[in-house]
Amino acid sequence: MRLPALLLFGGLILAAQTRTEALWPGTPDADQTALTFYLANPAKASGTAVVVCPGGGYGALAMDHEGKQIAQWLNGYGVSAFVLKYRLGPRYHHPVMMQDVQQALRTVRSRAGEFKIRPDRIGVWGFSAGGHLASTAATHFETKEGVSSRPDFAILAYPVITMKDPYAHKGSRQNLLGDNPDPALVELMSNETQVTAETPPTFIFFTADDSGVPVENGLLFFQALRKAGVPAEMHIFRSGPHGVGLAPDDPDLSWWPKLLAEWMRGLNLIP
Repeated sequence: MRLPALLLFGGLILAAQTRTEALWPGTPDADQTALTFYLANPAKASGTAVVVCPGGGYGALAMDHEGKQIAQWLNGYGVSAFVLKYRLGPRYHHPVMMQDVQQALRTVRSRAGEFKIRPDRIGVWGFSAGGHLASTAATHFETKEGVSSRPDFAILAYPVITMKDPYAHKGSRQNLLGDNPDPALVELMSNETQVTAETPPTFIFFTADDSGVPVENGLLFFQALRKAGVPAEMHIFRSGPHGVGLAPDDPDLSWWPKLLAEWMRGLNLIP
């Protein structure tokens, strides 16, 4: 189903086409997973695309301020967005969430011609537990039927990164890995331990006093990126609550999307 949406950015009205498709059509879990397409206006399209992973502790999804609003922001810069509805705990556990984001990236890349995007300009953007999923996509990727699930860049907003104490977000860990997970699985899904030189360039945003997910999660990932020689940028704001999304009504935190836009411009992802 296609629904026209009128978006206002910088005084320009852009007509975006949205539709939702099952990520795994024809499977018993088809109703649990989906991609909602927000295709950029062809007159403004940059050829860049982003798979968006809303947060919610792997037990819920903040589909508005960490999904739809993010897609609309991206459309304003000519970027096509694909908001991922991924499977959640406690019904599901790893590896199904990872499989969902990998399939989303492969779906977008395999249909790049249809979406009028470049297959080498497909990123992933995640918030909180969705940030863990995005960092999983950036560190655990594979090629199936000739199509890679590796994102070309990653954006992590107040992300869960580690599954290890003392900085793990315990609710996300329980929903993702279950009760009393094997230590080897905890290590595997502590994504700061999985960074390599193949991890894509990454932008990280956090607030120093985040009471939901400790800022050390972002610092651990940033340090791992630096050690691996991966281009990375991290912005830590002095204060702000967890789950702010784009923070449009906060005079201080509303700067972070502007910093992100400049980072994307520096990578030639947007004009």
